[in-house]
Amino acid sequence: MKPDTANAPGTGAPRLVLIHSLALDRSVWDRVIPHLEAEADILTYDCRGHGQSDRRAGTFTAALFAKDLADLLDHVGWENVTIAGCSMGGCVALAFAGLYPARADALGLIDTTAWYGPDAAVKFTERAHAARAKGMAALFDFQATRWFSDQFRASHPDVLQRALAVFVDADLDCYAASCALLGEVDVRAHLRTFRMPVAIVVGEEDYATPIEMARQLHEAIPQSTLTVLPRARHLTPIEHPDAIASELRALLARASGHRA
Repeated sequence: MKPDTANAPGTGAPRLVLIHSLALDRSVWDRVIPHLEAEADILTYDCRGHGQSDRRAGTFTAALFAKDLADLLDHVGWENVTIAGCSMGGCVALAFAGLYPARADALGLIDTTAWYGPDAAVKFTERAHAARAKGMAALFDFQATRWFSDQFRASHPDVLQRALAVFVDADLDCYAASCALLGEVDVRAHLRTFRMPVAIVVGEEDYATPIEMARQLHEAIPQSTLTVLPRARHLTPIEHPDAIASELRALLARASGHRA
């Protein structure tokens, strides 16, 4: 895994880990970090098979990605953290909290779900096959309309170009393995065991993990809040970084109160 830490605000600051979405990398959080770096120690990293991390495909699972995170935290010497994940990153955060509950002070679940549904394996397999047949670049326009609102795409061509550069650079085998992870992920059994504060955030126009999936998380997790961001689609950390930063700031405060 390829980690990166934002400027540390000082000893005793809360520790926040941010996990990115499928076929992108830690740059998903670039527009959020400036809002929070004076208040928290922030760790971002590229998940297995993504970005600058090792690109050896294998059997990818949410549990494996959660163990990767546990190993990374051991490496940097962080025992307890608040974890926020977007889309695939949210699945990893959920798996981590289920497998290592004592290490998760709080969870930020952004544009994500615990289970994509009974036909998920078929749909994600089709997506992987399309990438192999057409190449990643051919899929980008479709993805971009799911990720960002029409207005955002028109007004932020530079952001789209940065996302495109990461997306088309994805390793096809690792992309297929990550699609399989999402097709098979089902961490619903963990949800009612969570006792840490949880913030669930979803875009009003999210077609990938729609509001109903967020509501299901909220109903299943005892200490959760649900925020729906208006006129937002699937990658809210990029499209609405100020709103996501605000949600995470409140979550860090709740985590501090919970520990006390």
